[in-house]
Amino acid sequence: MPAPHLYLASASPRRRELLRQIGVRYRLLRLAVDETPLAEESPHAYVARLALLKARSGCARLGRRLPALVLGADTAVVVEGAIFGKPRDRADGLAMLARLSGCEHQVLSAVALATPERDAVRVQDSRVRFRALTPAECLAYWDSGEPQDKAGGYGIQGRAAAFIVELQGSYSGVMGLPLFETAELLREFGVHY
Repeated sequence: MPAPHLYLASASPRRRELLRQIGVRYRLLRLAVDETPLAEESPHAYVARLALLKARSGCARLGRRLPALVLGADTAVVVEGAIFGKPRDRADGLAMLARLSGCEHQVLSAVALATPERDAVRVQDSRVRFRALTPAECLAYWDSGEPQDKAGGYGIQGRAAAFIVELQGSYSGVMGLPLFETAELLREFGVHY
């Protein structure tokens, strides 16, 4: 049987870059899912559910085309139990940066693989500590355009790297796709990279 085609159910350029970094060939599969947290849902359950939802939704869109495998992923920044997704607007983005200033936060990044027959998910948990930021720094960072489409309103791979005092966990996970866990799942599903 031929190797499965891997589909990436994500529009994130960072996820595409990370998959290319480890030599994974894929096709893009764009889809939209409702990312609203469920009542009483823990942040860990939230990112795992969304990653699986994206992978399963991709499988449903493809139908029974074989052999096909869909990768879904989700990342959330968590501060004192509150989930920070992508900023809705400038005020939301600046409020996120102010909340992250001088504090440690959690970054949960989930990756899921699905076929019509089975699926699996892994979640990576990282801790990131920001130095204290001035309001002017937050404003300048927001105005750079970089944080507008990123969970928690910042990108570790860009200008926000200068804000980070300490990282415990996975750099690629904070970027949006935990490569160790992704590689484990790919091996489990028989995908060579």
